[in-house]
Amino acid sequence: MSDPSTLWLTITNAALGVVVLICCVAVAVGVFQEVVAKRRKAAAISKIDREVSDLVASFEDGHAFHLPTLGVTMADGGEELGKKKEAQ
Repeated sequence: MSDPSTLWLTITNAALGVVVLICCVAVAVGVFQEVVAKRRKAAAISKIDREVSDLVASFEDGHAFHLPTLGVTMADGGEELGKKKEAQ
């Protein structure tokens, strides 16, 4: 270590090692944040899916809604259940 060129080479290598470690930590933090964000998004979507399926299950056929002022509305414009025309 008495040679000045060896001393500067050692200091440069140590500094580059520190820079590489900082970069590795930065990448690890970024990957961790992405994984957490994806899990939160999946949990939110799962909650929405459960709410929508509960909403659809609360109606008889999934597309007829009873509104007191309008009666029964049919999303597909079809006939109400129980009022089908009988074939003669």
